[in-house]
Amino acid sequence: MPEKSGAIMQNDGINSPISREREENKSIGLNPDDLIFALDIGTRTVIGIVGVPQGDESFRVLAAEIAEHETRAMIDGQIHDIEKVSDTAKKIKDSLENRLGIKLTKVSIAAAGRVLLTCQVKVERDIEEDAVIDENIVSALNMEGIQKAQHHLETEILKSERNQFYCVGYTVVNYYLDDFIISELVGHKGFKIGADMLVTFLPHIVVDSLYAVMERIGLEVVNLTLEPIAAISVAIPKDLRLLNLALVDVGAGTSDIAITRNGTVCAYAMVSIAGDEITEAIAQHYLVDFNTAERIKVSMKGENAPITFTDVLDNEVTVSYEEVLEAIKPVTRQLAESIAEKIIEYNGGKPPNAVFLVGGGSQTEGLSEMLSELLGLPKSRVAVRNRSIAKNIIYDGDILTGPECITPFGIMVTSFQQRGQDFYYVTVNGKKVKLFNARRMTVSDALVILNYTPEQLIAKSGKPLKFIFNGQPKTIKGGLGSPAKIEVNGKAANLGTHLRIGDKITIKKAVNGRDAVLRAGDLSDTVPSLSVKIGDDKYNLPNKLFINGEPVNPDAKVNENDDLRISSSYSVEEIINILKINTDEYIILVDGKQAAADKKVNASNDVQCVKKEKTEVQESGGIYKYIEKPMQTGIKAAHPYEKDSSAGEKGEGGQEGFYISVNGKPVFIANSNKYHMFIDIFNYIDFDISRPQGSIVLKLNGKDARFTDPIKAGDIIQIYWEK
Repeated sequence: MPEKSGAIMQNDGINSPISREREENKSIGLNPDDLIFALDIGTRTVIGIVGVPQGDESFRVLAAEIAEHETRAMIDGQIHDIEKVSDTAKKIKDSLENRLGIKLTKVSIAAAGRVLLTCQVKVERDIEEDAVIDENIVSALNMEGIQKAQHHLETEILKSERNQFYCVGYTVVNYYLDDFIISELVGHKGFKIGADMLVTFLPHIVVDSLYAVMERIGLEVVNLTLEPIAAISVAIPKDLRLLNLALVDVGAGTSDIAITRNGTVCAYAMVSIAGDEITEAIAQHYLVDFNTAERIKVSMKGENAPITFTDVLDNEVTVSYEEVLEAIKPVTRQLAESIAEKIIEYNGGKPPNAVFLVGGGSQTEGLSEMLSELLGLPKSRVAVRNRSIAKNIIYDGDILTGPECITPFGIMVTSFQQRGQDFYYVTVNGKKVKLFNARRMTVSDALVILNYTPEQLIAKSGKPLKFIFNGQPKTIKGGLGSPAKIEVNGKAANLGTHLRIGDKITIKKAVNGRDAVLRAGDLSDTVPSLSVKIGDDKYNLPNKLFINGEPVNPDAKVNENDDLRISSSYSVEEIINILKINTDEYIILVDGKQAAADKKVNASNDVQCVKKEKTEVQESGGIYKYIEKPMQTGIKAAHPYEKDSSAGEKGEGGQEGFYISVNGKPVFIANSNKYHMFIDIFNYIDFDISRPQGSIVLKLNGKDARFTDPIKAGDIIQIYWEK
């Protein structure tokens, strides 16, 4: 490999390659608008190539240049001296212009993996226990993870440096279902889901600084990509990306990692150890300066010959290839361990199917063998990719021959594939959203930028009501919600739908279901009521309602964790009072036996009211005699005796009954022989209690009443809603 020291090696003679290139370009009618100028700015070198597409798949490299930074203007992938880095890049530009006889005004560049910010987060969401987990629920979980990672980065970065972040990739390390690790969530049911995620961002401020450097040397950026993406476009063809593969670009300052799975790049990572650490190990072992150590390292590539150099004490030293190899072995091992550890971390805790190595540092002796050992892969599955893999790129030069050519070739190819669209726009409900063209962007990516939350997209059923019902836990479900409706260009879509330039997204937000509401009387029919038999008729007494031990009316609201009890239990005395039974003439039998007044009965008991023998009663003020009637509707409202000549009030048509006052108006209650309760009033008035408009107020003769209270002639009643 030729030695370089900042100046670009070229020959300007009449028969030089430069002159020949100029003539060739003239002969093929070179159009500057067809050219792609790609710059790869690295820690040790800057590589520039100019190419032209030949069809949709092939490219021809017309010229290439490499120049080393004259000083260590970049350390560990970070620009430390903008002016000197710009000077080196300008030398590349000027040299290519001279060789091609054209003016270069546009450039395609790549952001290095070292500028990416990665955040590891864990997200959890409660789900409805009966809901089947679908792709939308999983996409919403992933979306929440991206937002959480972005928020974390924003809080960690100094306020003065905060800027917009673009999510360029993420990977799910683990999914969880009810706190247990599971490989796939779709199709399952549970109470809680979660995910461990690694999310990678490109800070917008980095984009701005790269653009500023290019402007400094008079170049307009027409395409920006990521170095790992550029390298993958050449090293890993699209048809291989369905496999789980890792690409490692070992540069001078950092080693950038990209992982593919299911046809796309799913994760990016970086380790801050690379070729310079090998160089520094040589420098310290042999007491030489950095440039001499770099020359010793380069001399090892492909040759086993002795190496001669001068140390800092002016001693001329000759060492064997094997001796240098042994000297760098510990740091090579450290580099391999760092890369292997990061690959496994970002690949969900397991090794990939294969590893491709690119970049100048990938040629470090013993590195690929150590990686295969650490990852547990066959040596054949950890391969260094060089120029030979780029079968669709025609290049006759001898400058770019090894793995260092993969990234600049990739920048050129990616620039053509993206057609200058490093960023592109879509719209969401008419609002423009700027997306970074780093991967296959989805609807959820656009919504993350607009700060949509999963709650706006995934409908929830209304909150269930949990309470105690007659001593047992009970839950009433809330109403079903309506999920978000997503359309892309007027067609039904979902969060995972892939986007293209100019797509129009329409979102109708999800509507949650109504919370469960329960009134105390709603479950009364589920509990058998007490039946009292009088003659051939049966009368069902209303169940008693209690919330947390306190009696309530049927309209009372049941709240979370309330203790609702519905009871059919009555004492014999209560039955006598409610039905106004004259105990001088009637007795109560419970299960065939006469019962005392304090006897408690319920729906399981057989309760009957039977008459004693007939008698006549002498009473001052008139003779009363016993009137026997078939009690078809109940015992008479007053008592089982009435005067011979007595008669009830008559309504329209001569119907017997009595009058009461309801909300200031007279109301005739038919059939005065029946025992009437307050709730019977609603059969005679226009008042709909099935559609609450507040809390119902019941008044009987000026006092609060219950639905089961008895009513009689002349009662004054008020019924209204209180909001």
